[in-house]
Amino acid sequence: MTTVDVHQHLWTPSLVAALRARREPPYLDGWTLHLEGEPPFAVRPGDHDIARRAELAAADGLGRALVSLSTPIGVEWLPAAAARPLLDAYHEGAAALPEPFGAWAAACVRDVDAAVTAKDLDQGFVGLQLPADALADAAGYARCAPLLDLLQERDLPLFVHPGPAPGGSAGPGWWPAMVPYVQQMHAAWFAFRAFGRPRHPRLRVCFALLAGLAPLHGERFAARGDGENGVDPKVFVETSSYGPRAVESVVRALGVDAVVQGSDRPYAEPPHHPGFGLGGAAAYAFRVDNPRRLLKGGD
Repeated sequence: MTTVDVHQHLWTPSLVAALRARREPPYLDGWTLHLEGEPPFAVRPGDHDIARRAELAAADGLGRALVSLSTPIGVEWLPAAAARPLLDAYHEGAAALPEPFGAWAAACVRDVDAAVTAKDLDQGFVGLQLPADALADAAGYARCAPLLDLLQERDLPLFVHPGPAPGGSAGPGWWPAMVPYVQQMHAAWFAFRAFGRPRHPRLRVCFALLAGLAPLHGERFAARGDGENGVDPKVFVETSSYGPRAVESVVRALGVDAVVQGSDRPYAEPPHHPGFGLGGAAAYAFRVDNPRRLLKGGD
């Protein structure tokens, strides 16, 4: 029995060095992160201490904690020549992380190169994370189709995570997380149904932050959409930043088999009660059985 958290972030020394080597967003000045469209963000060095994070994972009872590149930074949207040093630094550091860590690969979505991504996946990554704003419409799914074809061929999952939030610097600090990130996930959820699933019928996919609660619009979709409101057994949502009310509502919409635990550590904390008040069987499903099906397939 392996307990899994599918959504964490951990910046390795190689990625930190690559971000500090830049002079244009995204870049690090010491431990201050500068992004397009967001106010400077003070990174806490201890959040990315590998030994400390391993201890936290052990305290959470995790057998595996899956880390990924922080897509709101915007690395994937840089031109390939600018993105590659950062992607290489991320993959180098993430592939070398000790137990209990595993990692999602990352890819440039501005200049898509499936052959390069295939070589990255060869390093042992569990699947590929892509920014939600790259998968928000038909054009996005057409552009990223070679990457999704690659995943389907290799029987590896896709993890959809919010991308950059331009314009957030004009609002309060919580604005990006509460408005554009949620909007991106909502759009990506329905875009996958409309444009992703028809082309990639065997692809397993997980949407971060309960897909922005898009599954709760299933009744409206049944009335206004194509009339079908069935559950896709290869689609999952993870729980980061949400609590019992939201998780229970999504379970009512999708069933207990669609939910996996994701914490978004260090930006949020894992739940104190992994079953979100739904009992031990739900906790086992969220942390063990459902992540296994997401990552490996099968019933």
